[in-house]
Amino acid sequence: MELDEGTTTPAPRVVDLFAGAGGLSVGLRSAGYRVLAGSDNDPDAMATFSLNFPEATTITGDIRQAEVKRQIVEIGASADVVVGGPPCQAFSQVRNHSRLIDDPRNSLYREFVHVVGRIEPRAFLMENVQGMSQMGVKEQVLHDLSQRGQYRVVARLVDAADFGVPQTRKRLIFIGIHRDLGVEPPEVEGSGASAALTLLPDSERRRGYRLGLRTDVIAEELLHRLQDPSDVGIVSAEQAIGDLSFLEAGHRKDALDSRDLGAVRSAYQRSMRVSGVVRNLGVPRMNVDTTMRLNGIPAGGNHRDLPDELRARYLTGQKWGPSTDSDRLARKHYYAYRRLHPDLWAWTLNTKADAVYHYHNARALSVREFCRLQSFPDDFVVTTDSRQGDIAGRVPNGATHSRYRQIGNAVPPLLARAIGAQLHSIIAPALSGASA
Repeated sequence: MELDEGTTTPAPRVVDLFAGAGGLSVGLRSAGYRVLAGSDNDPDAMATFSLNFPEATTITGDIRQAEVKRQIVEIGASADVVVGGPPCQAFSQVRNHSRLIDDPRNSLYREFVHVVGRIEPRAFLMENVQGMSQMGVKEQVLHDLSQRGQYRVVARLVDAADFGVPQTRKRLIFIGIHRDLGVEPPEVEGSGASAALTLLPDSERRRGYRLGLRTDVIAEELLHRLQDPSDVGIVSAEQAIGDLSFLEAGHRKDALDSRDLGAVRSAYQRSMRVSGVVRNLGVPRMNVDTTMRLNGIPAGGNHRDLPDELRARYLTGQKWGPSTDSDRLARKHYYAYRRLHPDLWAWTLNTKADAVYHYHNARALSVREFCRLQSFPDDFVVTTDSRQGDIAGRVPNGATHSRYRQIGNAVPPLLARAIGAQLHSIIAPALSGASA
C-alpha cells in the first residue's frame, strides 16, 4: 500500500465513477489520495482525465456494459474509497411512491449503488445537484446507499464558495462510512460566506452593484476576509482571474509560458500558478451585438440592466442564434450577458462559453479562466479525444464546446479536497492498521 509522502500513513486508494474531466480526483489527489482509476462514457472527458492522471487507469465506456463494469470492479477491489456523481433525473417519481432506484431513467445512479455494493470500500462519496434534497428523494438515496445497513450515510448540502472556490455552486454530498470502522461520517462545514454576502444595487452610483451583507456582524468579518487578497478561504472573481485580464476577445494563442502571464495579484492566483507552459488560454470571438450589450451592462449585472435601446433582438442587422417571435430580447435571455463582479465570486458556471462574461473586458472567458473559477490549477490541461467525428459517447458540438462543458460539469477540486481531508482523518486509523 502506497504511503502519503513524508508520513507513515497509507494513501487512500480511490476509484472515480462518472469522473468527467476529473474534478473529484484532482481534489482528492491533492488531499493525499492515490487515484487508481477514472471511468466515464465521454471519450473527450476521458482524454482529459488520462492526460492529467497518467498514474491511473482510464476506463472509457458505459458503466452499464458488462466489460466496463468488470474492469471497474476488478480495479476497485483494492480501493478504499469510491466517488462519483451519477446523473439522477426522475425526482418526481417519489411522489408516486415508486423507488428512485427502480426508475429506468436513474439507471446510472443504480449502477453507482451497485458498484459500491460490489466493491465494499471503506468509504464512498457521491455528489449531485441540490434538487436531490427535496422531500422524499434524499431519504430514498440515503436508504439505497446504506446497502442494507452496511454503511452509515449522511447528506450535506454545501456551497463551493464556502471552501475557497471563487464560484457559488451548491451541491448535495452523500458520504458513507463502512460500519466496520465504527465511526460516523464527518461534518463538512465551510466559511458560511455564501449565505452572508451578496451583491446589492449601488444607490450612490445609481447604476451598478456593490458588495453587501445578508446577515449580522459575522458577515462583516467574512466581508473583510473576501476583500483580503492574502486569504484563500474566500475568493473573488478578480482574485481568481485578475492576472489573465490581458486576454482579449478572439485571442487564438492557446499556450503561453507562465512568465508571460500578468503579475500575481492574490494568494489564490499564486496557488494556481505553475512554472512552465499554461494552456487553454484561447478566447472566443464576439459578435458586434454582444459587444455593444456588454458595454451597456455594469459588472455584476445582466440583460435587465440594459438601456432600452440595447434590448432589440438584433442591433446591427447581423443575424445570430435562433430567431424569436419578437424583435426584443426574450425571457430565455434572462441569464444572458451576465457579467462577473470583480469583488465577489462567480455565478455557477454551466457548460457554455457564454455562461458568464468578464467583469472589465467585453469578452467571454477562456477555458483557463473557467478552470480558475472551478479551482483547477494551471497545470491541469483540458483536451479532447484525437479521433474525429461522431464516436461512441461523444457529446456533439465540437472540441471547443467540449472543453468548456468538461469544466462546467466538474466538481470543484478545492471542494473535493476539503471533503477528502475530512474523510481521510476518519479512515486513516483503519489504513494504518491494514499496513501494519
